[in-house]
Amino acid sequence: MPAHPLLLLRRVLASGVSVCLAALSLGAQQPALKPPAKPAAEAAARPAPPPAPGPPPLPREDLEAFMDGVAPTQLATGDIAGMVVAVVKDGKVLFAKGYGYSDVATKKPVSVDSTLFRIGSISKTFTWTAAMQLEEEGKLDLNKDVNSYIDFKIPAPFGKPVTMANLMTHTPGWEEVLKELFVTDTSNVVPLKAWLPKHLPTQIYEPGTTPAYSNYGATLAGYVVERVSGEPFDDYIDAHILKPLGMTNTTFRQPLPAALAPMMSKGYRKASDSAKAYEYVAAWPAGSVASTAENMTHWMIAHLQDGEYNGARILKPETAQLMHARLFGAFDALPGMAHGFYEEGRNGHRVIGHGGDTQWFHSDMHLMLDDHVGFFVSYNSAGNGKGTGRGDIWHQFLDRYFPYTPAPVPPVATALADARAVAGTYRSSRRAQTTFVSGVELAGQQAVSVNADSSISVQGMDDLAGNPMHFREIAPKVYRETGGQEMVAFKTDPAGVTVMGNPFPFEVAQRASLAKNGKMNEFLAGFALCMFLLTLLSWPLNAMFRKHYAVQPALDGGYRALRWVMRALCVANLLFAYLVIKFFSNVSNDIGAFSSRSDPHLRVVQLIGLIGALGSLVAIYYAARSWRSSGLWSWARIWNTLLAVAFVGFACFMLNWHLLTTSLRY
Repeated sequence: MPAHPLLLLRRVLASGVSVCLAALSLGAQQPALKPPAKPAAEAAARPAPPPAPGPPPLPREDLEAFMDGVAPTQLATGDIAGMVVAVVKDGKVLFAKGYGYSDVATKKPVSVDSTLFRIGSISKTFTWTAAMQLEEEGKLDLNKDVNSYIDFKIPAPFGKPVTMANLMTHTPGWEEVLKELFVTDTSNVVPLKAWLPKHLPTQIYEPGTTPAYSNYGATLAGYVVERVSGEPFDDYIDAHILKPLGMTNTTFRQPLPAALAPMMSKGYRKASDSAKAYEYVAAWPAGSVASTAENMTHWMIAHLQDGEYNGARILKPETAQLMHARLFGAFDALPGMAHGFYEEGRNGHRVIGHGGDTQWFHSDMHLMLDDHVGFFVSYNSAGNGKGTGRGDIWHQFLDRYFPYTPAPVPPVATALADARAVAGTYRSSRRAQTTFVSGVELAGQQAVSVNADSSISVQGMDDLAGNPMHFREIAPKVYRETGGQEMVAFKTDPAGVTVMGNPFPFEVAQRASLAKNGKMNEFLAGFALCMFLLTLLSWPLNAMFRKHYAVQPALDGGYRALRWVMRALCVANLLFAYLVIKFFSNVSNDIGAFSSRSDPHLRVVQLIGLIGALGSLVAIYYAARSWRSSGLWSWARIWNTLLAVAFVGFACFMLNWHLLTTSLRY
């Protein structure tokens, strides 16, 4: 029997489509151990970290020796071309160094002050800071309907307006937008006034209730800054943030200004591959910044010093402190969202930060507010996935200079019952729910399973050795990694759906219904595709058997014609599956494929899919007729019945994941 046809689709979704979901998104961050601002039963059960006597020493010589051991190993193991690391402390640069190459072909080394890296969604922290500047001036109310500030209308299907506070906490309630986040050239980078109405997403949650990371929301925030300030967004950032902070080698602008273009690092899938084209971000307030590591030290110091750098102030201290304060959290015991930054406390320290990804560049920024320490790392390659990543170098840094061991927690009496109650399959709140690309989530669903020791494991949450982490209950439905710090928690939402919180405060996971269960859907589609393929393969085989045994079934002409139609319909469904796979696989090499230039291809795909879906009616008729035909073997009748089931099942699969939609918005 042929290999499961859905295996190929799943591999493509996992390795290719996840690239576009990660693009302009955040890096893998860690859960907060910071106690909640307000008492909660689940948080109260967690022991407070031991008081720290003060920031431990961070000698530059030891830090450089440490990084000189870790960074080159990451480059070699992960097939990464180059990276930069910068650490600031007490308002000064403690360490900054580049490793590897910014251009592999010419062996041009990475420099901390003359090599530009794309920082992806860390760009959003500039957008949010601009919004806080306007709030400080009394020009922007974070809790006011954003429709008050823009020149197009954002609907309110839940009867509740979207506010800037919602945008900052990723709770506007919108589904994922993928089309034209990245484009292939600057001719496709249109003004925000044109891009935003065209790509307005469907609201699938009530604003302020469900975190679901939104690049669209950050882009809208940039447009609000533009409208309220009366200055083009790029000009505002230059004048009010970059110039005061002396960040002369940082820009949102696309293409790069002539003075900066020669400094730009090449981007790579792997160092052993050829360099990739420059990535243009159409939703640029959400992720187009290019900067040097040296300039990023200015940015970290400014926020660590409550808005001041080298005598220049971009925020009042009280505004900066408000910006860094927790604004929203789906779970008290887990990290929450500040005003654009997100919490990610670790090793008993208060930490906020942000990560960022383009297709080829991957970065993290962490701010230890109480310790006045900032950490920035950026890579110019996606790598092969075998080396340790940005989260690991950050954790190693913390464990070396800020060691911490979580206090043990007594076992919870209801651990086994609670584990069984939360077990199941979960889907991310960050998803394209109503569009052609909704099936992307099939590769990202997570299974929560119960272990023999009453702990749980969450699919995709593995330790450095690649083994599933075990999470032990430390409070009712609050879990911490055995021997570690990662945490997950569960609750039931007002609709009765079990929700899982994880280390990423900008999204949650919701238990999947049977209709949206990935394994069930994969089985259904896999069965159908196997039936279509085997039906075609059996065609010549049956002919050979009939010839060998000198058997010629007595079939009327109408039935023979139907057999030809059924074979054509099988081809149509297989071709549809192939074209969908091809479309998504193209994204892994060129994220610009998610754009209008793919519209003609998608129209053809939709037409073929519609033919296959309508073929279900023919398949049902064909199966019914075969049972009335006296010239058929019994196994042929059974096969035709199973084939009809396959056609109906595949049509349901296509409808369930909106693959037959006529819309080209996604």
